[in-house]
Amino acid sequence: MSKYTMFGQLKAQPGKRDELAKMMLESSETLQGMEGCIFYILNESVNEPDVLWIMELWESAEAHAASLKDEKVRAVIEQCKPLIAGVSAVPVRPIGGKGL
Repeated sequence: MSKYTMFGQLKAQPGKRDELAKMMLESSETLQGMEGCIFYILNESVNEPDVLWIMELWESAEAHAASLKDEKVRAVIEQCKPLIAGVSAVPVRPIGGKGL
């Protein structure tokens, strides 16, 4: 399967998770129509008050890489940076299931 999945964790500055989530959700139209993006879902951690999780599914790793070079995406990243204390990502390879 050529699809590309990424699980990302954003740790917000203490007490800033809701502000970061709002900022990201308000700019989510940036991904509407983004070439190769199947889904991009923002989640808040139940157990960690400053953590957001992102689930992404792309047509390919190349489509994901290209999105990170998009001017609008870069602008959102820059806008959110002051609210972010840490970032980690786990690339995974989907092998099947509902929705693929």
